[in-house]
Parts: sequence; structure tokens; C-alpha cells
Amino acid sequence: MQMLQTRLQDLSHQEASLDVHSEQSLSLDSDGTQRVDVRRNTAKPNSVALSLPDTPASNTWVTQPPLLLRLIERAFAALRDTNCISLDRDLIGLTLHGDHELALLSPDSMSAKDGALNCERKTFFQSAAPWLRSRCSSSYPLTSTTEIGKIKHPLRPPEPAGLVYERFDPTLGMTVSFRAIDRERDLGTFHNWMNDGRVAFFWELAQSESALAEYLDNLKHDPHAFGLIGCFDGDPFGYFEIYWAKEDRLGSYYDADDFDRGWHGLVGNRRHLGHAKTLAWLRAVTHYLFIDDIRTRKVVGEPKASHTKLLRYADAVAYYKVKEFDFPHKRSALMHCDRETFFETVQL
Repeated sequence: MQMLQTRLQDLSHQEASLDVHSEQSLSLDSDGTQRVDVRRNTAKPNSVALSLPDTPASNTWVTQPPLLLRLIERAFAALRDTNCISLDRDLIGLTLHGDHELALLSPDSMSAKDGALNCERKTFFQSAAPWLRSRCSSSYPLTSTTEIGKIKHPLRPPEPAGLVYERFDPTLGMTVSFRAIDRERDLGTFHNWMNDGRVAFFWELAQSESALAEYLDNLKHDPHAFGLIGCFDGDPFGYFEIYWAKEDRLGSYYDADDFDRGWHGLVGNRRHLGHAKTLAWLRAVTHYLFIDDIRTRKVVGEPKASHTKLLRYADAVAYYKVKEFDFPHKRSALMHCDRETFFETVQL
């Protein structure tokens, strides 16, 4: 473990330093008063144990919920080669503020051994908290189904409003967020982006502002899809359409599951083009779709088969090409991203 310092953002959206000083010490705040001891688990590769320092300084801890989640997220961000973190009994007692906080971790991420809590990276990041900002789709009762033509599918939840996802990406060093598109607020930006020749080549929506307003109105009344604006540190960079694949046009081209999710995306703000940011929003939109509904086992897409740059990016974020096929208007690549593979191989 090498000396490093990463700027991270805590759950109250105030920046804090996370400093790994050595293999023995990890600081969780800017002045070093909140510190935990780090030791390698020699019996389990890529695993560390965190515990309270055996010094009076440990009494200076400010135990504001949800400190446990913040602690785990920061530790995983700083210890990039670590796949499992164990928190000792005293640390759990200091940071845990009720059963509700522990319940935010998936049950299979925890195992009791000597009073410790073992948390695997791949399971922790499947928790909805602390990154999902809207009510998760999983909470919508699966009480009825409906049909579109011959397609029978679950009744879908209402589209979200406002901020839906927000997470500081330690690799990029910026916060990635998504919020529901608002026609009154975003129409001008949406129009400018769609009429950019680079975007229009793929989206084919270089239309007037009034025509695009109608497009957004129609989308708002479509129960299988909704639009999002993506932001880096609050600055809008792109537009995304999220859809349930089974009742989408894509659903008839493969054996779609009831809870497969898909997305279309564009980067309209040229300031936010580039390799690092593209990988960051790809990680974020896929992460959002998986944590929004625990029943979603697969995220899908159907970009133009000729869009080789996007296909290369997608491969780096655990998407793989199933096949090529023909829509009436384009030759497409069917892309899949499986939940298990994403959380096993993509480092968030």
C-alpha cells in the first residue's frame, strides 16, 4: 500500500481528505483527528481490517450517521486493491446508529466472526444508499401486469423527479449525478445538443425547439421510458434516456427479462468529452440502473454497430456484444452488461 491522498466527497457533499499514510494508518478527515488502524489480512488476499486506534485520539471521533457507510466508501476509494474490508467490534459500535443503517448493506456482505463485520466491495456497491437519491424502482409493488400488443410485462413505477443519483467518482475526481429532465429548465440546452452535428449523426433529432418540446412531452407520457440530464460537479454534460427493455423496440430482438434496463446517451457539452469522463459516466449510469432495481440482472443497449469508439468504451465497463442485428433505420449491436460481472470487475 503506497502513500496517497484522494479528495473525496462525503455524504453531506462536503469535501474531505482521505489519507493513507502507511499500512498502519488511514485518516478520514482533513485534520487527522478521525483515524483508523489498517492491517492486511494475511489469510485472505486483497483484504484489510479496520479498527480504532489504541490511543486517546480515538475519543475525538464525531459519530454522526451514516458514518459507517461513509467510512466503508472512503476506505474502498483509498485502498483500490482491496476487495474486502473487515470492521472490528468497537468500530462498529462507534459508527453504527441503528438497524436501519446496517440494513443498507446487502445481507450477504456481512458475516459475524469475532464480532467483526466483513464487507465485500462487489456487494457494498450494490446497495442503493448512499448514492440513489430517488425512491428505488424495487420498492414499487409487483402487484399487476399490463400488456402492449402481445408483450406482457410488470406495471412500471412512475418516472422519477429531481435528483436520482449522485456519487463522487474517485478515479475521475468529480461528482457524477443524474436528474430528471425538466422541459421548462432544460429545453434550450436539449435543443442545442440535438442540433449539434456530432450528436445529430447518431440521434437524428435535429429539430426545432417546439418539435423537441413535443418529443419530451410524449416521453413524459411513455410509461416505459424517461429522460435524465447528466452532470459533472453540477455542470450539465449530457442527456440519457432510460427504458425498460421488455416493452421497448429492442425487446423483440432478444429474450428480454421483465426487469432488464436499457439506456441511450449523448454528451452534448463538448467541455466534458474525453476518455476519463466517458468511462466515468458509463460506470455511473450502469451503476444507477443496477441499484435502482435489485431485480435488474442485465443492462442492455443497441448502439449503431459502426459506433466503434463507444463499443470500445463499453467493453471497458463490462458490456459485451451479443450480436449485430438490423432495426428498420440502422444496423445495431446488441450489448449486454450482467450484474455479477459489472460488480466483480468494474471498480467504482
